[in-house]
Amino acid sequence: MAGERWKTAVVTLSDKGYAGEREDKSGPMICGILSESEYNIVKTVLLPDDQKEIEKCLCKLCDNEKVDLILTTGGTGFAPRDCTPEATMAVADRNVPGIAEAMRLASLEITPRAMLSRAVSVIRGTTLIINLPGSPKAAKENLEAILPSLNHGLAILTGRDGECAR
Repeated sequence: MAGERWKTAVVTLSDKGYAGEREDKSGPMICGILSESEYNIVKTVLLPDDQKEIEKCLCKLCDNEKVDLILTTGGTGFAPRDCTPEATMAVADRNVPGIAEAMRLASLEITPRAMLSRAVSVIRGTTLIINLPGSPKAAKENLEAILPSLNHGLAILTGRDGECAR
């Protein structure tokens, strides 16, 4: 529907950010990009790299707060405590591999290290959850690669598009 905005949450995963040892630059940057279009940021969260805490947060945002979209940033690399993809998959009803594949493909145009991303994208209920990298530059590049198609996918997922009867 024209003019309707998607209820969106941005979740930053960072042990150092949570401990106050590092400023979260990715979360606010993501919020800035999204607020310029059809996304209404209703919640921002900063959590440590703790799988159970991440799972609990994602479930609450999906099941209780009924957000349409959750974008996570951080915890998608090879570091021992990086567990965002595992937490995301643990709460998923359905996998959406094409989004994560599109982000990696776009990033490979910039750096061969893009292949090291373990980011995933999934659906829980009627919420789309997408893992973005933790670095502001990579998060911006990944988000810009998928943003043009998100509106259509969210419209179908949430039943706002006539293509899908609910």
